[in-house]
Amino acid sequence: MRLRCAVLDDFQNAALTAADWSPLSDRVDVVPYTEHFATEDALAEALADADIVVTLRERVAFPASLLNRLPRLKLLIASGMRNSVIDHAAARAGGVTVCGTQSSSTPPVELTWALLLGLARGVVQESNALRGGGPWQSTVGADLHGRRLGLLGLGKIGSRVAHVGLAFGMEVAAWSQNLTKERADEVGVTLAPSKEDLLSDADFVSVHLALSDRTRGLLGPRELALLKPTAYLVNTSRAAIVDQEALLTALREGRIAGAGIDVFDTEPLPADHPMRTAPRLLATPHLGYVSQANYARCYGQAVEDIEAYLAGSPVRVLG
Repeated sequence: MRLRCAVLDDFQNAALTAADWSPLSDRVDVVPYTEHFATEDALAEALADADIVVTLRERVAFPASLLNRLPRLKLLIASGMRNSVIDHAAARAGGVTVCGTQSSSTPPVELTWALLLGLARGVVQESNALRGGGPWQSTVGADLHGRRLGLLGLGKIGSRVAHVGLAFGMEVAAWSQNLTKERADEVGVTLAPSKEDLLSDADFVSVHLALSDRTRGLLGPRELALLKPTAYLVNTSRAAIVDQEALLTALREGRIAGAGIDVFDTEPLPADHPMRTAPRLLATPHLGYVSQANYARCYGQAVEDIEAYLAGSPVRVLG
């Protein structure tokens, strides 16, 4: 009996070309979905006859209520090696094996700098004006050299962002609840005495923390008020780390110079979401992990996960 594998959120219709799925061709029918299923009912209906599901990152939640509606599901694969929106206990109870794939830290580092540079030099505004017959030069770019970059988090991604900042001649400081001076010295950056000091001193702030109970809402109204009115905020990590309403208020009232945001409280963003029309905002649709090499890795390892599961020896098991 052939198995059915559903690939969720294949927005670019790229999953089947990003990797070689031919090793599964005699056993598995792979069905990509280019549309997003926004409700549990829609997911349950679409996946009712799926034996295997491949999902990207943490966009689609698999709580017990959904897993219980998918009696055929036996293998759930998520890109990345941790996933907080899958109920692992419910998966185990229902006989569902959960596997992950490796994901490169390079694409989010590069996108962070695309957003930061785009904000600093008004790239979108100036490009739109040039192409639309608008004014010739309407912005004065913010310099990077000699300015202070404040990093919230100095892990795999944060440290690589730091190295680029140093290459630009920026002063780089970092803070997180567990960051030590030894780690900061190792990367070549300054350890900020506190979160508050980092925010108030920085010209650019970039978020590179995992979402947890400690980091949820880490930047709220009080913290955003510490930023200079000339400062820029970039978040390519998780939306919930920054209070979304507080950020929208800061942008609307001009309390900060701008923000570059790749992650949102609801994804995909509804057509009427206020983030779509907020001023001083450079926004991208969660492109941090979206690159040719990373897709090849994620989908290629999804094929490996399926092969290993069918052989009775699952790999990269999560939970």
